[in-house]
Amino acid sequence: MKQIPLFKVAMNMDVLGPLKKVLESGFIGQGPKVVEFEKLFSKSIRHARCISTNSATSAEHLALHLLKKPQGDWEGMSPGDEVLATPLTCTASNFPILANGFKIKWVDVDPHTLNMDLDDLARKITPKTKAIMVVHWGGYPNDLDKIKLIQEQAYSRMGVKPVVIEDCAHSFGSTYKGKPLGTHGNICTYSFQAIKHMTSVDGGMLVVPHEELERRAKLLRWYGIDREGARGDFRCEEDIPEWGYKFHMNDVNATFGISNMEIAGECLAKHQSNAKYYNENLQGIEGVTLLENAKDRKSAYWIYTIKVDNRDKFMEHMEGKGIMVSRVHERNDLHSCLAESKALLPALEEVVKTMVCIPVGWWVTKEDREYITASIKEGW
Repeated sequence: MKQIPLFKVAMNMDVLGPLKKVLESGFIGQGPKVVEFEKLFSKSIRHARCISTNSATSAEHLALHLLKKPQGDWEGMSPGDEVLATPLTCTASNFPILANGFKIKWVDVDPHTLNMDLDDLARKITPKTKAIMVVHWGGYPNDLDKIKLIQEQAYSRMGVKPVVIEDCAHSFGSTYKGKPLGTHGNICTYSFQAIKHMTSVDGGMLVVPHEELERRAKLLRWYGIDREGARGDFRCEEDIPEWGYKFHMNDVNATFGISNMEIAGECLAKHQSNAKYYNENLQGIEGVTLLENAKDRKSAYWIYTIKVDNRDKFMEHMEGKGIMVSRVHERNDLHSCLAESKALLPALEEVVKTMVCIPVGWWVTKEDREYITASIKEGW
């Protein structure tokens, strides 16, 4: 029987030569390959301030930590401050909020996109709301203009303008109004974990909108040590004015990232081509509802999510056809460690009964997608 996986690792095997050189160099920590990878990624999204980390989770933890310090008109964040977040995501998006001592306040989902319901977001901002963590589900961008308007309205009404952090873990190659995510003035994080469009085996990227955040992020990803400064003894650092973490990327991971950047465009194009086929050929099927596909944004389609009637039967039917399907992420608000953040989320309650993801990635051939579509059209 045909077996079509939901995820697969995209790896450019030309990496073996450059990797051997790095391993033989005697220098495998954060070094020139990390710098090279950062420059390549910066070029790909057309934004200069990109700081690599050892995971996207580290990038999000660091982003929130950076916001604790007052700067200019920003008064900083304190324990107990609210972060508005979506429960429909990987826990990696939300656990850094708890790790930084902040309070999660759940925002319901938009059933047409599976992103945040921005009307619910606007209703839930209070004077204690300091940040908004948005996730671009499957790579489909949130309405960033509307989010900016909500920020401005909150400032006008309450004197608070929450910082927006965009979780772009699904979104390598996504654009909003013709511009790559990461270039709309917010803090953003990207993931290079194993099964993403572009992998460095594991790793992440923090994208920041101004120079001071970039300066601090580079310091705090490595304990707060200035690795570019002068040292009297190469193993002994100068004074550390602000402590940090061990969140840096290393040259081994960066070498994988550099090599896989060479195939990332082709992988992305295949994801988007397969999604286009589904958008055109899954229309009007009884029991199937497609998500929004607005013309002002382009999804990277890391995953392709549909809503189906009798979801459990659908999953059983697809398994019988050798097609792997899944909801991919459990709603975070059900976890007992997040019990104190419990909230009524009626749209999410309905969405999780019907949502399911079907294979869309670079490994899905034209024959595969035709088979997947035909299997859905058979009914369940």
